[in-house]
Amino acid sequence: MNEFFELYETILERRESPQEGSYTCYLFAQGLDKILKKVGEESAEAIIAAKNDDKEGLINELADLAFHAAVLMAQQGVTPGDVAEELGRRAQKAGNLKQFHQTDKNT
Repeated sequence: MNEFFELYETILERRESPQEGSYTCYLFAQGLDKILKKVGEESAEAIIAAKNDDKEGLINELADLAFHAAVLMAQQGVTPGDVAEELGRRAQKAGNLKQFHQTDKNT
C-alpha cells in the first residue's frame, strides 16, 4: 500500500510542476472528463480480464485503474489517507450484510 501513497505523491508533483511529455500532466491538462473516461475504460478492461480468467491481464488493468483513480483523487482533492480512513471505518463494521442488502437496491 505504501507504493500507492508514493504514486499519489508523484502525481501531485506532476500536477504542481508539469513536465513535458508526462502522461499524468496530459491527463490534468485535459481535465476531469478525460480522467473520468480513463477510470471508466480501465474499470471495464479489468472486468473483461477477470471474466476471461486472465490473471496477468487483470493485474495490469488493476494497476492502470489504480493509477487513474489516483489521478482522479488528486484532481478532486481526495487523499489516500481519506480513503484509508474510510476503509478503516468500514472494517470496524461487522455483521452488516443484511443491512447492506436492504440499502443496496442495485444488486
